[in-house]
Amino acid sequence: MVNAYVSDISALRLGDSEEAGGKGANMGELVAAGLPVPPGFVLLRGSYLSAMRAGGVDAELAAMHREALTKVDNSARLSELCERMRHLVTEAGVSEDVRDQLLASYRRLGSNCVVAVRSSATGEDGRDASFAGMNQTLTNVTGEDALVDSVTQCWASLFSPRVVTYRASRGFTADPAMAVVVQQMIASEQSGVAFTTDPSTGDPGHIVIEAALGLGEVVVSGKVQPDTYVVDKKTLNVLDVKVGYQAFKIVRGPEGRDVVVDLEPELAQARVLDDAALRRIAELAIAVENHHGCPQDVEWAIAAGKAWLVQARPITTLHPAVADEATGVLVRGLPAAPGFASGRVRVLHSPEEGNRLQDNEILVAPMTNPDWLPAIRRAAALVTETGGMTCHAAIVARELNVPCVVGARDATTVLHDGQTVTVDGARGTVTAGECAPQVRAATVERPPTTAVGGETTGTKIYVNLAIPDTAETVAASDVDGVGLLRAEFLLTQALSGRHPRDLIARGEQAGLVDAMVASIGRIASAFGTRPVIYRATDFRSNEFRGLRGGDAYEPVEHNPMIGYRGCYRYIKDPDLFALELEALARVRERNPNVHLMIPFVRTRWELEACLSLVDASPLGAQRGLHRWVMAEVPSVTYWLPEYIGMGVDGVSIGSNDLTQLVLGVDRDSDICAELFDESDGAVLDAIGRVVATARKHGITSSLCGQAPSTNPSFAEHLVRMGITSVSVNPDAAPAARRVIASAERRLLLESAHAGRTTGIAERGN
Repeated sequence: MVNAYVSDISALRLGDSEEAGGKGANMGELVAAGLPVPPGFVLLRGSYLSAMRAGGVDAELAAMHREALTKVDNSARLSELCERMRHLVTEAGVSEDVRDQLLASYRRLGSNCVVAVRSSATGEDGRDASFAGMNQTLTNVTGEDALVDSVTQCWASLFSPRVVTYRASRGFTADPAMAVVVQQMIASEQSGVAFTTDPSTGDPGHIVIEAALGLGEVVVSGKVQPDTYVVDKKTLNVLDVKVGYQAFKIVRGPEGRDVVVDLEPELAQARVLDDAALRRIAELAIAVENHHGCPQDVEWAIAAGKAWLVQARPITTLHPAVADEATGVLVRGLPAAPGFASGRVRVLHSPEEGNRLQDNEILVAPMTNPDWLPAIRRAAALVTETGGMTCHAAIVARELNVPCVVGARDATTVLHDGQTVTVDGARGTVTAGECAPQVRAATVERPPTTAVGGETTGTKIYVNLAIPDTAETVAASDVDGVGLLRAEFLLTQALSGRHPRDLIARGEQAGLVDAMVASIGRIASAFGTRPVIYRATDFRSNEFRGLRGGDAYEPVEHNPMIGYRGCYRYIKDPDLFALELEALARVRERNPNVHLMIPFVRTRWELEACLSLVDASPLGAQRGLHRWVMAEVPSVTYWLPEYIGMGVDGVSIGSNDLTQLVLGVDRDSDICAELFDESDGAVLDAIGRVVATARKHGITSSLCGQAPSTNPSFAEHLVRMGITSVSVNPDAAPAARRVIASAERRLLLESAHAGRTTGIAERGN
């Protein structure tokens, strides 16, 4: 049945996506393919437009939305506009004619049917963009009044800051509208997601199925660690099983609301799906892919032994597959930034040659430093001969979403200009030729996860930033602030490749300060009231010598990694540090969320001298300034109580430097890469001492590094130690939050079990 405002799901096809939205149209296609889809209907986008016109708010919404698209770099104004737009939608509500058709369709599902109400925005769940999870979804909705209210909430979710920011980033400038999917709620016993192409390897022959007990929200929102199964697409044989740990499940309670049910350990770590259930889910996923003709991301649920499909969308981030490694790999290195790209090679030996690089060519270089940034921006991918996972090339490439391979020896000689290659940043390979179409998943653009019902952690999840260009996008995601703002990249841009002492000698330092203020201020404004921890410049002498004029000012050191850098440099050559302090003072006049962190502190006396410079500067006189130190040198485990006594109120563990100094291994060495282990017992002991001291004295403790997002056991160590935050690269923040949340839940569960055991023992006595 179709009328002006409502359509049965069974009547919809992909051609109806403009009115039914991607989600509604996809559901109709699944019904047409004869697949099991819960009954329901779609409140078409025309209903939203009609209700806003009837409420007299359509013109004002359109004008405010146009302004909001231009204010994504002004978080305060964007929040103000979005709050006003959501208020207008709520004020207009569901008009009478729309309400009549909505409720008539609802009654046909049965008396007080329990339904799921999901947004289906125009442009959502399409091939070019996925708004998955960004607009409102409500489950276990019962009754006519609750349904009308849920529809209004879905409509209003069009105008959250993160949705507007995402829309602007994708160039969607049209006035948004919202269709709403209403479907009978499935009382899921098991649920999850199936990918018809392996999202981690890009293998089109594998189906990856994630599964958990209860409602599927725990999987798609990352609330638990699901089971992960890999199934061969041709034979349907189970190739791999990784059983997760699910401390709880969400079910529909007796009053119709979601209820969290704690699981006993034996059930929490038991396998969710048997082989028969896996085969059924795999068959359904294949049928969805065959119907649509492209790889699919499918949400499924099982109730009373029957499998249902509750959502499907194309995987929007697929790229061509790499050539056969057995015959096509030209060079290998370390995987530094995920994703891959094909293009023509451009071999450059210095940043001054950057003008030779054409847009979307593959940049191949011996190594990079901040001077290479303009070239890296234009490159389709980056390959360097030296470096490790934490070198400059890796850091910048991850932040710019440029696929990157480092430590690829002889790359500048094996590869030559004009040669067509494919770079796979996830595997660390450079392959001859252009990849075939379809199937390798590149860096996945995950929508921000600040929506209601998103993951919540007691441990703060901060991000590491290096350049201002990405600040607004990152700030719109589910992060708690910037735990590490690297000064080196901002400074290099402000210096335009010149050594700072050369600039100071010519009396041009005011321009440097102005440029730093603009860059830091842009980042600080994007994050609003959330903290931004600025780490003062930590160039090493060899990096400073690489700047124009640097050889006149910099010493030649055989081991600059442990040489003239960080805190010691500030007190011996305070001119540049004074300019940084001046810039921070000016930024904090408008953005008091910015704070200072001192890197590479070795001894008490050098920190004392450095803090004296801060106190004597305009920055030192400002109220509310937090003074942090980096814990990179093992001596911090001894001196930290003294540092705290000097006024330090935050400590950030630089796990890369700390690991290399505890284990005596160069963090950028591709030769010794296997020795570099942040989870080594000696490193963990040093980290534990720092965190324990911070807890004892009541100051903030953090850790900067990727391990919390990639290594669950490492993350659990940090949570058990009592660390207050972690700071990771922006692309790793969602994974870090999931892993940290899982660790926190295990800790709470253990505590609860211990409490019960103690209580039982006491009663027994």
